[in-house]
Amino acid sequence: MERKDVISLLAIGLAIWIVGTVYYAATGATVLETTAARFWSAFILSPISSAALCIAILRRRCVPSEHWAPAMLLLAIPGMIGEAMVLCNFPTFMPKLHAASAGGYGAFLFVTYAFVLSVAVAVTLGAMPRLAREEK
Repeated sequence: MERKDVISLLAIGLAIWIVGTVYYAATGATVLETTAARFWSAFILSPISSAALCIAILRRRCVPSEHWAPAMLLLAIPGMIGEAMVLCNFPTFMPKLHAASAGGYGAFLFVTYAFVLSVAVAVTLGAMPRLAREEK
C-alpha cells in the first residue's frame, strides 16, 4: 500500500470512530440499558454491520484481498486507541449512560473489532494460495 492509502484508511477509521462514539453517546442507553433481547440483537448486529461497512470501504478503494488484514487494521487503529480513552473516561464521554454500562460497551467494542479483523485475516489468508499459484 502507498502512503496515501495508509493515511486515507487511518482518516476513514477516525471518522468512523467519531461517528460511532457520538452515536453511542447519544443513543447508547437504548442499546446497552434496555431489554436483554434488544441488547443481544445489537450485540450480534454491531459486528456484522461494522464488518460490512469495512468490507465495502476496502472494495470501493480496490484494496487487493492479500492486503485486507493490514488495511482493516488501519481502519481499526484509530477506534481502538480512541475507545481506550473513552473507556478510561466513560462518564465524560458517555454522560447519558450509567458507569456500569462501560462493561457492556467494552464488550461491544471487543467483539466488533475481533470480528472485523478476523474477517480481514480470513480473506487475506484465503488469498495466499492464489498468490502462490500465480507465482509459479
